[in-house]
Amino acid sequence: MILTSFFSALHQMGDRRFQVVLAKGVGLTLLLLIAASVIVVQGAGWLVGDSVSLPWIGTVTWVDSVVSWAMVPLTILLSVFLMVPVASGITSLFLDDVAQAVEDRHYPAAGRATPVSLAEGLKDSLGFLGVMIAANLVALILYLFLLPFAPLIFWGLNGFLLGREYFTLAAMRRVGREGARKLRRKHMLTIWAAGVLMAVPLTVPVVNLLVPVIGAATFTHIFYRVRSRA
Repeated sequence: MILTSFFSALHQMGDRRFQVVLAKGVGLTLLLLIAASVIVVQGAGWLVGDSVSLPWIGTVTWVDSVVSWAMVPLTILLSVFLMVPVASGITSLFLDDVAQAVEDRHYPAAGRATPVSLAEGLKDSLGFLGVMIAANLVALILYLFLLPFAPLIFWGLNGFLLGREYFTLAAMRRVGREGARKLRRKHMLTIWAAGVLMAVPLTVPVVNLLVPVIGAATFTHIFYRVRSRA
């Protein structure tokens, strides 16, 4: 069921609605990270000031420029680390369109779903983004002590988070948040396994940006299949 859902999602990647959501998510993410980088670099220089007095050396000028340039590689590194979780959080604002595209093509009898409100979608997206970043920061500590198992920890952790988020998004459009929660608990292992399948490409640059769209489509298929079993 998981692989069938996954390949059905891949087969639909040429859908215009999929591509529009991907473009929105990646574009807004790049703009956000660029703006954040500029603020950090300029803010660091402003906080330090343009000169500082050092013992035995005297007054050193242009300190703000040195600090600002030193912050550039740090912001680039942080941007690379944050690219995927931020893209996932922003793209999830538009994943209702992906789910509807899957339903229009594969489950036309379902009709139009009740759309998630912008406020609720924004709340869920910010919550998912915060949990994903916090969980991965905590996981960095585990990586240091359990280095040989780092890939397994990464896939297991992010697989759980992605599975939980994308299944809930797909299910709540049809059965509400409480109904989605019940289905998720009942099929937790299936959802987690499918989430791990989504987490593996997170380690592949560029490909990882496709994960939110592929994940939303895959879990829309999974929702219909587990509900039909029920």
